[in-house]
Amino acid sequence: MRFIQTIKNIWTIEELRKRILVTLLLVLVYRLGCYVVLPGINPAHLLALEKFTESSGLMQLLNMFSGGAFSNASIFALGIMPYITASIVIQLLGMVLPSFQKMQREGESGHQKLTQYTRYLTVVILCVQGPAYLINLQHQLNGAGQPMTMGFWTGAYLTIILAAGSMFIMWLGERITDRGIGNGISFIIMVGIIARLPQAFLYEIQSRLPGTSSGQGGLVMFVVEIVLLFAVTCGAVLLVQGTRKVPVQYAKRIVGNRQYGGARQYIPLKVNAAGVMPIIFAQAIMFIPLTLAGFSASGSGFFATFSDVNGFWYNFVYFLLIVAFTYFYTAITVRPTQIAENLKHNNGFIPGVKPGKKTAEYLDSIMSRITFPGSIFLGIVAILPAFARMFGVSQNFAQFFGGTSLLILVGVVLDTLTQIESHLMTHHYDGLMKEGKIKGRTTGSAY
Repeated sequence: MRFIQTIKNIWTIEELRKRILVTLLLVLVYRLGCYVVLPGINPAHLLALEKFTESSGLMQLLNMFSGGAFSNASIFALGIMPYITASIVIQLLGMVLPSFQKMQREGESGHQKLTQYTRYLTVVILCVQGPAYLINLQHQLNGAGQPMTMGFWTGAYLTIILAAGSMFIMWLGERITDRGIGNGISFIIMVGIIARLPQAFLYEIQSRLPGTSSGQGGLVMFVVEIVLLFAVTCGAVLLVQGTRKVPVQYAKRIVGNRQYGGARQYIPLKVNAAGVMPIIFAQAIMFIPLTLAGFSASGSGFFATFSDVNGFWYNFVYFLLIVAFTYFYTAITVRPTQIAENLKHNNGFIPGVKPGKKTAEYLDSIMSRITFPGSIFLGIVAILPAFARMFGVSQNFAQFFGGTSLLILVGVVLDTLTQIESHLMTHHYDGLMKEGKIKGRTTGSAY
């Protein structure tokens, strides 16, 4: 009954109702666009591209993030990934270039400049990825006996369509952020991932039915898989929400006849401040052997070892890279020196720790201690799909047992529920939970 009452409360709030309806409408537009095939492409000939996508780890990842548009040769085939790549590059430049650091400190005007640079860089990336996608599409169709010729002007024309499709997705994400329930780009990614879940779910059920060639364990095994998936999801929620609160005491200030400050607050230091970025960086490196293996005639050796995504050495190195990148990304995003300076300027201090350098060293030691278990847990979550495949879980369904897809789903869902709960609390309604409070990602991004 409480759930039904909560739905009624959500529908009662006019602003929240409009935001949800706008979000659903924009998501519907996005999903329809994923099935609009590029001009000149016969949809009946796309089976070869789908088989190639399912056999390639990198292509399967891109297809998952695009909600199947990649294998459909859709106008949205390149998805939102070029924008994400550009955002990551701009973010990294802001950590090493003084000019970008200055724009980050300029507030809203600096943020607008960085957003504009991100869009320009997205167009550049699209002009590279568009022709690459078309060349791969032509190669796969010709290899499957479906001849496809593409001249220069045809390629340029289709590249413009692909670039326009990705920019339109970016625009949809911004509209969801402004007029919807927020986190538009992240929400678009989540929709693309969830779109693949029903098909993977049904395929897994069929594969477990008695009488099928791959059926092992029957429906009992499928129930076990669902229970394990639920347990892994709960672990991912703890990983996203986990924080270490550092108490901060603010000194009293007397201005005129009024007294300010003196209250005690907390600095929430996240166990996983890096989000899914370590997994993305590690995947980018591990895809290099997979790519080079295609040019190697040898079926054994280094390339063959690191081309087996289910092999021990691939997942071991993958795990170590995630741990290393977690420390690296946490070090460049969480800056204890800057936090210590901000506390000092605002007359704040950590009880028992001297302000300034000692505070920075104290915060750095805490981050080092909590980042270690966070990095280990993140590495375990990343390699869980390999263990799932070892126990007979299908390739598509195994992706939801961990890795980037699970963490993005958990993070975006928590953020969305936090947005809805804030609207309910603002209008003096009960929140989504009877006790406690939903905590989204206070730092970082979905990707």
